[in-house]
Amino acid sequence: MSAALSDLAVPQSILDTDLYKLTMQQAVLHHFPEVHATYRFTNRNSGLLFSRQCIERFRTAVSHFTTMSLTDLESQWLQKTCPYLTHTYLSYLASYRYQPEQVKIKYIPVTSDNLRGQVEIEIAGPWVETILWEVPLMACLSESYFQVVDVDWNYDHQRDIAYSKAKALLEANCHFSEFGTRRRRSFNAQDIVIQALVRASKDIRGQGRFSGTSNVHLAYMYGLSPIGTIAHEWFMGVAALKGYEHANTLALRLWEEVYRGCQAPLISLTDTFTTESFIQDFMAEPEIAHRWTGLRQDSGDPFAFGPRIKKMYESLGIPHGSKSLIFSDALTVEKCLEIKKQCDELNFIHVSFGIGTFLTNDFRSLSTGEKSKALNIVIKLASVSGKPCIKLSDDMNKTTGDKQAVELVKQLYGL
Repeated sequence: MSAALSDLAVPQSILDTDLYKLTMQQAVLHHFPEVHATYRFTNRNSGLLFSRQCIERFRTAVSHFTTMSLTDLESQWLQKTCPYLTHTYLSYLASYRYQPEQVKIKYIPVTSDNLRGQVEIEIAGPWVETILWEVPLMACLSESYFQVVDVDWNYDHQRDIAYSKAKALLEANCHFSEFGTRRRRSFNAQDIVIQALVRASKDIRGQGRFSGTSNVHLAYMYGLSPIGTIAHEWFMGVAALKGYEHANTLALRLWEEVYRGCQAPLISLTDTFTTESFIQDFMAEPEIAHRWTGLRQDSGDPFAFGPRIKKMYESLGIPHGSKSLIFSDALTVEKCLEIKKQCDELNFIHVSFGIGTFLTNDFRSLSTGEKSKALNIVIKLASVSGKPCIKLSDDMNKTTGDKQAVELVKQLYGL
């Protein structure tokens, strides 16, 4: 298959990724520059098939990732906007180039004509290099799929749809950010959404706020705040390298060595090895609970999260109203409003929402009018230095990694 470069889903900028990939890359460069890592792809909807044409198009796009590099203007903007990114790191990022040979893509036909099938993707190389593949690779695969497999859609009304969502959130006094890079329908779809959110935030004045986007390139384009701190990957890698006992707080201490005192927000995920294990570790080291400014809920029951966290802070003698709660799991406008209502009743003052696929991949089939489903895909850290990495989550359907390691951690935390 041949395709013009302009038609392929190649990112326009090395910054077309989520902010926490940059902050984690800096932390890996600081602590683990020699560690080798592998990542593996999972299609959570096993009944959804890719076409051979789609995967060839995707493979061709990946080969062109070498064209991306940090520009001088982007570097200057990062220095000003993200002062916690050091000169050493920005120099490293300026020299960084994607190496497509680190990515192995295998098409596995399952239909009799060999034209439909599954795809296996494995990424391998130094952790500090391979860490940047995950987000743009998934965005590229998703866009490739909607270019040649599911084409029963168009961009009509996307601006109005995104604007109406923002209007509802802003009028309900919600603070929210756009988190939809990895499973977007296309870069154009995400760009349309961002423009609509910016317009709504200018039109609708009140206590609600559109805080920014996780996508660094779009933040750069539109003068927004890039949003994000830390992902499951950091906890997974640190635990595999250093051990699972008190892995949550160990990961946070290592993070603080890179970011404390440099204007970086200290917001932690709680569910890498379940929120229960996180709370156990937090309770054992209350000084860390004091220092970290907020927690992010990304799986499980969001309505159980607020009461659990309030109880934890109260038992530690920490005013829970001084801490931030961020929700980011499969959010819709309705879900955000319900969560905000509960958090208001619990007297949490700083509550915000990171909304992803609902904003950047909310389309309808032209032929049926029914929802055109987004891909449910993930790329997770599989190993570091040959040691398996796992993620338990508060939704056990999202558990990934070596089964023996999973059982070990369950026993360790009494899960």
